[in-house]
Amino acid sequence: MKLFDIGIKVKNLRKEKNITQAELAKIANISRVTLGKLERGLVGSVSIKTLDLILDALGYEIGFEPKESYGFGIPIFGE
Repeated sequence: MKLFDIGIKVKNLRKEKNITQAELAKIANISRVTLGKLERGLVGSVSIKTLDLILDALGYEIGFEPKESYGFGIPIFGE
């Protein structure tokens, strides 16, 4: 998954939860500008920590195979 695709997915998840960019940014403790740029695919890179904060605020976590190692009941991002 490319960074642009991740931004679109984050935006869709945020909208599904009826959360504004400002609300999500505050929950994730990042700037709204950074979140907006990620969602629009305007950032060249984003740290794993920042992505983890955003996904955690949305109720997701970064997942890698094998999926069996994630038995916490939290949806895995990218599924």
